[in-house]
Amino acid sequence: MTTPYDPEVVEAKWRARWAERGTNQPDLDAPTRPFYNLMMFPYPSAEGLHVGNMFAFTGSDVYGRFKRLMGHTVFEPIGFDAFGIHSENFAIKVGVHPAELIPRNIANFRRQLERIGGMFDWRHALSTTDPDYYKWTQWVFLQLHKAGKAYKKKAGVNWCPNCKTVLANEQVEGGHCERCGTLVEQRFLEQWFFRITDYADRLLKNLDGLDWSDTTRTAQRNWLGRSEGAEITFAAGAEKITVFTTRPDTLFGATFMVLAPEHPLVAKLTTADRKQDVEAYVAQAAAKDLVSRKVGDKDKTGVFIGATATNPATGKPIPVWIADYVLMEYGTGAIMAVPAHDERDFAFARQYGLDIVRVLAGEGQAAGTPMTEAETEVTGFHLVNSGRFDGMEAEAGKRAITDWLVDRDCGKGVVQYRLHDWCISRQRYWGPPIPIIYCDKCGPVPVPEKDLPVILPPIEDFRPDDSGVSPLARHEEWYYVDCPSCGARAPGDRRLGHLPRQRLVLPALPEHRVPRPPLRQGPHRPLVPRHHLHRWQRARGAAPPLLALPGDGPPRPGPRAVRGAVHALPRARAHREGRRQDVQVPRQRGHPR
Repeated sequence: MTTPYDPEVVEAKWRARWAERGTNQPDLDAPTRPFYNLMMFPYPSAEGLHVGNMFAFTGSDVYGRFKRLMGHTVFEPIGFDAFGIHSENFAIKVGVHPAELIPRNIANFRRQLERIGGMFDWRHALSTTDPDYYKWTQWVFLQLHKAGKAYKKKAGVNWCPNCKTVLANEQVEGGHCERCGTLVEQRFLEQWFFRITDYADRLLKNLDGLDWSDTTRTAQRNWLGRSEGAEITFAAGAEKITVFTTRPDTLFGATFMVLAPEHPLVAKLTTADRKQDVEAYVAQAAAKDLVSRKVGDKDKTGVFIGATATNPATGKPIPVWIADYVLMEYGTGAIMAVPAHDERDFAFARQYGLDIVRVLAGEGQAAGTPMTEAETEVTGFHLVNSGRFDGMEAEAGKRAITDWLVDRDCGKGVVQYRLHDWCISRQRYWGPPIPIIYCDKCGPVPVPEKDLPVILPPIEDFRPDDSGVSPLARHEEWYYVDCPSCGARAPGDRRLGHLPRQRLVLPALPEHRVPRPPLRQGPHRPLVPRHHLHRWQRARGAAPPLLALPGDGPPRPGPRAVRGAVHALPRARAHREGRRQDVQVPRQRGHPR
């Protein structure tokens, strides 16, 4: 008689045997053909894992087992991406402080992960809420800041009035917050950015060498959105309006200009008789999220501001409007509108009775051929109504008109990207503080590296409010600190925020003013062999590699449990038997290894 399969019995047997033999505990000091099988860490923002987590972990785990059968020493780490808005929102929902709730959730997550029998090496499990971990998050931020790759500016952002935080464009669905469904609005806040556009060209070039599907590579190219064109300057009285266009060949057909409602020149150029209508429209546009404005309504809306600008090609004055389909985050926040050859401009011109001038003609067409719709094609078209450039092919016209503008000092050729620098700020509590101090005398001053980590303080009133300021700003005992540069007491600059939990190596970072506690010293081990992960640093003769910690030494005996949440927070248990550091690397289903 066949014994029925009982998964609880069979799986428990093998889990016990693997634990007894240390099957999933590779020798990290002397590995044979080391293979680092890192998957995305779950974020404990609920009481337990869901089937999607298991789906992702199983595929990676199977691949790790395959590599082990091929003779590799496979290290499969596991941890918990426990900071961020997801975890904080869940804590608010159930009415428990995240420092108490998240460790409890982590314990249940670990129980579930152990039951699925993955190859996880639990000796090295970690939580991103451990100060020993986010010390290196803060260190990375300082390196980016030092290199000019982290900077702060005022920008229009998506704001969820319910979650009381900034949302990335990807977190807005149909004008509503993806988490709570609240209608999103636009706010202008000082935000931290990573200068990722510096790497746009490199990212594009490297796509060619990736073993990815054509569909995926095309999607990535579209996301980066490289555009070659020209920046053109239009005089508007004493002011100058600069626009970016990929179609300098259509400059002679620009019959009006459109500024983003939040463009800094709007207030300067608006005439007194148009002020009331303009201010009302600016407020109306501010109530829309950026994603909805990008998609746009079928019926375009806008307001004439009373000013005109001079088309540098024709010398004619053209009216200046504002409209919500123009965004400050793309190009210069201003466009030259060529309704004859742009669908949005054509619809706008028809709606408001603005001039439409053909400057491209195809086969069987002439300069005076009526326009019934925007003609956006280039191939097979030549320039008309374009002065000295009449008869020139459209593509050649792009280059010729750009060179002509350069000679007249009113334009230049440029390359732009759809990709924008990444807004990383969030005005919430549950995340590691950004290591920047604000001093009236010295300006923004980085926290000295020797003073890292900047510890997230225990506060009971962690819930956000609608001010757009982090709850940390309400705690002066933490908020004020002596400037490490001049020694002065830094006054109350309350521009605080923290990094979102996004698919990046850095988990959440709130901006701070804080007394820095000394580093905890103790033995640490590198997560994986340094010769394997840090070859580039060794080659450059760099100081300690990213994951190294002070006091490297032999490992402490015994297993290492997951560390708790924020150090010293009430009732937050922090297991301190050995400390492991790691960097989260995203793994998305469908992406190649």
